[in-house]
This record gives sequence, structure tokens and C-alpha cells, in this order.
Amino acid sequence: MQMKLLAYSSIRCALAAIALLYCFSAWPARAEEVKAGDLVISQAWSRATPGGAKIGGGYLTIENKGSVPDRLVGGSADVASKVEVHEMSMKDGVMTMRPLEKGVTIEPGKTVKLAPGGNHLMLFDLKSPLKQGEKLPVTLEFEKAGKVKISLEVESVGAQGPTANSDGKMQMKGMPGHSGKM
Repeated sequence: MQMKLLAYSSIRCALAAIALLYCFSAWPARAEEVKAGDLVISQAWSRATPGGAKIGGGYLTIENKGSVPDRLVGGSADVASKVEVHEMSMKDGVMTMRPLEKGVTIEPGKTVKLAPGGNHLMLFDLKSPLKQGEKLPVTLEFEKAGKVKISLEVESVGAQGPTANSDGKMQMKGMPGHSGKM
């Protein structure tokens, strides 16, 4: 009788462990992270563009784990003739967008978000539309970290942040604004 209880208890523990592993394997995954020196780049995404569109946007999060500031000054992509860092802001009820000639500074110990409605990447003269589900290779250029290759996950036309990938894994949602600890 005692052996049967022990065997039954072992089977219950094994089933509970399998159920727990299954739950964690389905747990949302963080977006792919790219490390470049003291910088950690994550949650890189873009929006799909309609056919004929000549511009696109890029959004991402950059964390500086170092002791000196760095600056994102621009980038490049095969699909675009030019990639610039831009600022979008609202003044007197008017939305304005302009290039940030000096780029965006990432202070030591801080996190900067490039997101809709704030600072972002602008991709000019697109050679083809950006299609949902694609991964768009982009090379970012930093003052100190140099050139860093990343991929932007292309989301739906109206997306406000990264969502489920084609493999079913979830990425964290982007938030309007561009700085602050996550």
C-alpha cells in the first residue's frame, strides 16, 4: 500500500512538473536583444507600409549599462536610401516632425525608447513596401558603439508596438515617449 502511494505521488509530481514546463514554454518571450559594447538594443520594430509609400518608421529601446554616454546619430538600410533619427512633437495643437541633427543621447544607466509619437527612425525613399511579418535589416550608427546590425520586426500598418511574432512569441508593447527606466 505504501509503495502504491509513493508511486502515485511520484507520478503526480512528474505531471505537475510537465504542466509547469508547458506553461513556461508558452510564456511571452522578450524581443530579441542586441548588445553593442555597453548598449543593449531591444524591442526593434516597424510598421507595414501601403504600396507606393516612400517613408517608413523604426522604433526600438536602447539601454546604456555603461558609465559614459553614447549617441545614436543615424543608420542605414538596404530598403531605404537614407535613415535618420527624427523627433515628433506637439506644439500649439500642431504635430511637427524634424530630424535630430545631433541624434539621441543615451546617458549611462538610462533607457531611451524610440516610439510612435516621439523620437523614432525615419526610413526615406523606400525601394519596396514594408510587409507585416518581415524582418527588416537595419544598421544603426552610434558615436561610441559604432555600427550595429539589428532587425526590425514589421508589424501591422496601425501597430502601436511589437505584438506576437509569426512563431507565436509575444514581444513587449512599445509605449509613446522616448526615455525613462523600463
